[in-house]
Amino acid sequence: MNRKKSRKVAMELCYSMEISKESPEEIFENFIDNYNEDKTVLETNYILDTLNLINTHKEQIDKKIEPYLRGWKLDRISKVNLSILRIAVAEILFIEDIPNKVSINEALELTKEYSDEKSVSFVNGVLDSINKEI
Repeated sequence: MNRKKSRKVAMELCYSMEISKESPEEIFENFIDNYNEDKTVLETNYILDTLNLINTHKEQIDKKIEPYLRGWKLDRISKVNLSILRIAVAEILFIEDIPNKVSINEALELTKEYSDEKSVSFVNGVLDSINKEI
């Protein structure tokens, strides 16, 4: 199984959840029904668990992120960057078997792939600040 690929799918589905306002189960089921690649390489439990963590603890996760936005508000940052931040913070707060540095590094890799260089610095600054606080 591939955690990196699974995290990428989780980010895409988190983004979809934010846009569509559908439940994690609906988003995940729709994804599985339409996913044409080999599903066996995905950690489906990780994906669904992460989406559920974000859905259940969104307020707590967002409160962890907000103080470090430095002049920004949650509703002003891109949905992609917000999804990446939420996944990383959910991992940091609630998934003990993933080291914080791995969560941060993977978030930066996703940001490099889906966003721009300024966003990489932004996401790194927010996550580094959260990690120092914990």
